[in-house]
Amino acid sequence: MTEDDQQARFESIVLPHLDAAYNLARWLSGNDHDASDITQEASLRAYRFVSGFRGGNSRSWLLTIVRNTAYTWLKKNHAVAVIHMTDEELSGIEDASTPAADALLLQNANAEILRAAIAALPVEYREALILRELEGFTYKEIAGVAGVPIGTVMSRLARARKQLQETLTAKGDSNELH
Repeated sequence: MTEDDQQARFESIVLPHLDAAYNLARWLSGNDHDASDITQEASLRAYRFVSGFRGGNSRSWLLTIVRNTAYTWLKKNHAVAVIHMTDEELSGIEDASTPAADALLLQNANAEILRAAIAALPVEYREALILRELEGFTYKEIAGVAGVPIGTVMSRLARARKQLQETLTAKGDSNELH
């Protein structure tokens, strides 16, 4: 395969799915900077091995590379995904003065609570949840990306949803107390 052929194949197979690759890397790593690094490294790996792609679902193929790259990175760097609200963001919640501002702050606060709850999930649960709910993968596709049986995917999704529901319910209960 010539370099031009390799470049053209890479562009047709990988480039349409870079947003999904970054999204998965972002959720697995917990921050934008590391997600960019993971996505770039995964793209380089995909470029090197694009001649080995035998057809099929190119998005699953790329996200498998992203997943493996992210897990290697996580093992190497012992990353913990935590989302923090700054003092400025917190004080902004107290300073809201109009109903529209209140609604926007509530929406942003709810989104932040959801992001934090997802980020707090074990990485295997988070991965399955993101691939299913945000990327729209089937159980079979998730099993292929994660390299686990479909039953394991179903179990991880059920546990992720249950833990997420428990976390969000607890957050709702604690918010009602204030």
